[in-house]
Amino acid sequence: MIHCGDYSYGNALYACPHCGTLKSVAFRCKSRFCTTCGNKYNQLRSFHMSCKLVSCVHRHCVFTIPEELRHFFLDDRSLLGCLFHAVRDVVLRMFAKMNKSENFTPGFICVLHTFGRDLKWNPHIHALISEGAAGNITPWRPVKHFDYTFLRNAFRKVLLDLLSKKLGPSFKKTKNEMYSKHADGFYVRAKPNSCTPDITIKYISRYLGRPVIATSRIDNYDGEKVTFHYTRHEDDRTIEECVPALDFIKRLIVHIPEKHFKMLRYYGIYAKHHKQESKLRRCISSEKKAFLQRTLDWRNSIILSFGYDPLYCSKCKTSMLVLEVYYKKTALFEQYRKAMGYG
Repeated sequence: MIHCGDYSYGNALYACPHCGTLKSVAFRCKSRFCTTCGNKYNQLRSFHMSCKLVSCVHRHCVFTIPEELRHFFLDDRSLLGCLFHAVRDVVLRMFAKMNKSENFTPGFICVLHTFGRDLKWNPHIHALISEGAAGNITPWRPVKHFDYTFLRNAFRKVLLDLLSKKLGPSFKKTKNEMYSKHADGFYVRAKPNSCTPDITIKYISRYLGRPVIATSRIDNYDGEKVTFHYTRHEDDRTIEECVPALDFIKRLIVHIPEKHFKMLRYYGIYAKHHKQESKLRRCISSEKKAFLQRTLDWRNSIILSFGYDPLYCSKCKTSMLVLEVYYKKTALFEQYRKAMGYG
């Protein structure tokens, strides 16, 4: 990530076919944690998420855990999978109990956030749940009421039971404390927010796919300390923090996910190869999907984001063509031509 955009680590050389103007474009690190590459990764991820959505209203729900439990997930990061399993079981159960013979199944997408606005360790699940479900007989049934009490109590029970199986008898005391301290269950935000399909797609791009911290929130770096700001949940007040650079880095790297760990998961009718998957109308048609896919490459992304073509030759009013690709100052095209005997 430190060498992202460093020309010595690889670049592509473009040239105008008419006037010979050259332009070198450095390669990026492609890391999800990078504030630049991570944003590009999130755009792609949001696009694929949007292609999955059924054309209906979706509700954004947040499943949180008490502060007393957070250190367990930090000490053993494999426990983060329990958060996904708990949310999955609770949501599927809430819809299925509406009619057991129909076994109504919604579509929902879960995203794990391990950070709060202040960058501290705060694992929680953001779920985008369809306000409707497909049954065994009924093709689609709209659902406007989410049982808030059930979500809170069921999420507490399922999560604590999963942690008990993983951690063993040593967790029994903490488990009992959680039931006494949080008699109303763990906090779950499930208020209606009228996310129509168009708003939902924008919402996914803006919120569910965000990096740990945006570059715009970093206000200053003087070589020793980093100043950044965030908006506090409780009173919407903007808080400014100035911390040593190493402490800032510590706050960031703790949120790097384990290798091969899936931070985003699809459930219900959005799961792969679900029997109802092809029967329901999507938010994005196949024609629109094909068009949008063509706009997600490097060149078109810059045109759409910043309003200029990075490969446009202003002298000849034409597009530049790739001339050579370098990897650590080694010309790859030239090596290939020699290896194939072309010169």
